Amino acid sequence: MTPPVLFTLGTRGSALALTQANEARRLLAEAHGWEVGRIALQVIRTSGDRIQDRPLAEAGGKGLFTKEIDAALLAGEIDAAVHSAKDLPSLLPEGVAIAASLKREDVRDALVSAFADKIEDLPHGATFGAASLRRQAQALRLRPDLKPELLRGNVETRLKKAEAGEVSATLLALAGLKRLGLSHRARAVLDLEAFLPAPGQGAIAITARREDARALSALAPISDGETSTSLLAERAFLAELEGSCRTPIAGLAVIEAGRLRLRGEVLRPDGSERFVVAAEGAVADAERLGREAGRDLKARLPEGVLAKGG
Repeated sequence: MTPPVLFTLGTRGSALALTQANEARRLLAEAHGWEVGRIALQVIRTSGDRIQDRPLAEAGGKGLFTKEIDAALLAGEIDAAVHSAKDLPSLLPEGVAIAASLKREDVRDALVSAFADKIEDLPHGATFGAASLRRQAQALRLRPDLKPELLRGNVETRLKKAEAGEVSATLLALAGLKRLGLSHRARAVLDLEAFLPAPGQGAIAITARREDARALSALAPISDGETSTSLLAERAFLAELEGSCRTPIAGLAVIEAGRLRLRGEVLRPDGSERFVVAAEGAVADAERLGREAGRDLKARLPEGVLAKGG
């Protein structure tokens, strides 16, 4: 007889999503002395996976990567769900909470190109493939002559298109490349000063039902405290800006010498202007610091910079 399943994790079906879900499964098994095979993975195809022909902002925002998974969670079909933290909308559905955050990988972006090792060295008028408005705006800030082109798909698909020259260059999260063993295909790792990451980039967040004491208890031991604190600040910053896929927003919180330091920015989609904020405070005040930084920056933004919807 097959041993009964002890816990079920929901996940998207891409190679990266499955790698992340398997990491969560391994940590759960180690924390509780469970056999890995008794932790099930349930693959759930999301609207974001199905829609590949237009930007997410035009299709309904980044919640498209979580909607069907949230529904399965709330219906009790899975015990928890494994997400790339940057895919989570700033407002989670009623009854859903982030129960754990796994130790964060490298937060930086990586350049993939068949033409150059630097964005500055790309040919004049080169095409820049991206689905992220943040990456597009940051690249255009350096090189206003670049021609943005929609580039959707999983990591391997985008890698192949950039390496084949279908677009002159693209940016991918270094964390994803590392988790997939593909970091050697990056031409360069980009500086955080010019390419501040999306809030949550490099972190894996696990959601559960807010009132499910068993799931919350099971996930608590695998949560990384420093990552959870940084994510709390970044998501609070994003929430104050009503962050959506329609506005290029970046944010990163780090803990150094026992203090939390947050940097955030909002850009115009064409990269013509960048608005920045910085905050520092006690680690215990992470959420408050994030919210205050978001409010501070929002109050200084010219009318129309923050897009509505998404």
